[in-house]
Order: sequence, then C-alpha cells, then structure tokens
Amino acid sequence: MQVDILALNAQIKKDSEFVGRMMAEVGKVVVGQQEMLEGILIGLLTGGHILLEGVPGLAKTLTIATITKTIDLQFQRIQFTPDLLPSDLIGTMIYNQASGSFVAKKGPIFSNIVLADEINRSPAKVQSALLEAMAEKQVTIGDTTYKLDMPFLVMATQNPLEQEGTYALPEAQMDRFMFKIIVNYPSRSEEMEILNRLHEDAQHAVQKVISREDLIKAKQVVNMIYVDDKIKNYIVDLVVSTRDPKDFGMNHLSDLIEVGCSPRATISLVRAAKAHAFLRGRGYVGAEDVKAVAYPVLRHRIGLSYEAEAEETTADSVISEILNTIEVPV
Repeated sequence: MQVDILALNAQIKKDSEFVGRMMAEVGKVVVGQQEMLEGILIGLLTGGHILLEGVPGLAKTLTIATITKTIDLQFQRIQFTPDLLPSDLIGTMIYNQASGSFVAKKGPIFSNIVLADEINRSPAKVQSALLEAMAEKQVTIGDTTYKLDMPFLVMATQNPLEQEGTYALPEAQMDRFMFKIIVNYPSRSEEMEILNRLHEDAQHAVQKVISREDLIKAKQVVNMIYVDDKIKNYIVDLVVSTRDPKDFGMNHLSDLIEVGCSPRATISLVRAAKAHAFLRGRGYVGAEDVKAVAYPVLRHRIGLSYEAEAEETTADSVISEILNTIEVPV
C-alpha cells in the first residue's frame, strides 16, 4: 500500500498545532522538564501508562496536574500509602437501605487520567487491583466488571532514594508502563527562573487547549503515521538484541543482561516513535524518533544480572551500547 507522505505531513502539521499551545500553557507553571513533558504527551497520544522516577521536589506531581488542566478530561490524584486498600482505589459494594440491596460505589480509578502518587508505597493487593485497570481497562467490584471510560491512563511517580516502607513493583506491572522517565534536576538557569517566579503576585491560570474528542482524534491520526519496513526491522533488532546480544556482536552483554525485553517493548517502541514524530509535525517515523524513545521504553524492561550490579552497570548504559552497535537504517 502506497502512502502519500506529503499529504500525511500536511495533515500532521495541522493536527499537531495544539501541542505548542499546550506546552505554552504548561510553561506558565512548570519551568523546564522538557523530556518529562514530551513523555507525558506521548502517553496521552498513545494511551500508554507513564512512570516518573525522581527525587522529591522536581515538579513531577505538579507537571501531571498542570497538563491535565489543558485537556477536558476527568483527573484524579491518589496518594499511595502502606495502609491503602484495594477498595480505596476501585470502590466497594455498599448497602442501600431504600432498595434493600447492595450497590457499587465506584472509586477514584474511574477517571480518564489517574495520578498514582508514590506508587511503590502500597502493598501487593493494591498493585493487583491497579494492574487490572492498567492491563484490561476494566475494574471488578464484587461480581460485576465495569469498563473504564476512554481515554484511560495511569501516570505514576516514585522516589528512587527512600526505600524504607516501600514495595518493589512486580515485573508484570512494570512491563505495563510504556515509559519509565527519569526526572532530573533543573539546570542553573531554570532554577533561577523558578526563584524569580516566587516574586510574581498571582498564579497563572492554565487554559484548556484541547477537548476529549480532539484528543481521541489526535490519537487516531498518530496511528496513521507511516513506519517503513527498514524502521520496523531496526526496532525489532533493538529489542531482540536485549535477549540475544551475542547474535549482534555484543558478547559481553550476555553476562550483564539476565532478562531481555518482551514483545510489549517492540509494540511500545513503534507507538511511542509515532507519537514522537507527531510532536515534531512529521507523518513518518525516522530512526531519530526511535532513538529518542528507546531509553524510557526499554530501561525498566531490561533485567540486569548481579554481575552488572557489581560493575555498577545501568540499564541506560546497556541501551547506549545497543544503540551504538545496531546499524541505523538509511
């Protein structure tokens, strides 16, 4: 099937105009953090769940809350704590005296965007309830299963430093996150801008930029973005090389990688690369789009061995070597 790239480019440029306006609105409140902003936008455009990892005070929660104000969607923030119960998340059955029967009282998970703040502070039963919503886009209360309204995505935060009183997320749940974004400190100039804004008298009001219907339409347009077979082969090679690095001339990585990436990583790379191309106003995916999303897509899916930990090898350094070794299509 032939694709009219020029026509697709023109359509993408038109349909992605809201991105600049959204960034401008968020910039009224949040200083810098471009990578985090783009990652969250990619999640919105693909329906992929996002995990933000960074020390406290880096505006993770503020950024998510601000972005949701620019979209006409329902938003709920849930503070995860060790005593949180599954019913606090999904809801429960309550007795209705008037009717003499039990009815479902839906919890905060019934929203379009759910912020799971400090997600690793809650135990396995809560994570299991959340996993059903993330994986199946549905929730079971009592004997009844309820479909969640679309779009639905989870944006979670966690602190990498404080491990006391936390619960490591199970691998099955980690794999459900399309992105794991590492949130870093702002630059010196950005920190100065944060300081200068303290003297402003009033908070900037964030305006809605896009409706629910327009976001759904944008997601459909993202799906139309063209991916050449060469790019598809490149993506498959990147993922397969995490499982069998010897086949790609990276023999020493075999001792460092204990578990490679699942096919869900391949799917996420394609979807995220399409959304990245959309943000750049292009109707086709290039190798630069794949490289731009490779780290957040792959870093939480590569299981490192004890030897890698002993050598202080990180998942990001493994991804860097893979990207430098796998031949880029021309």
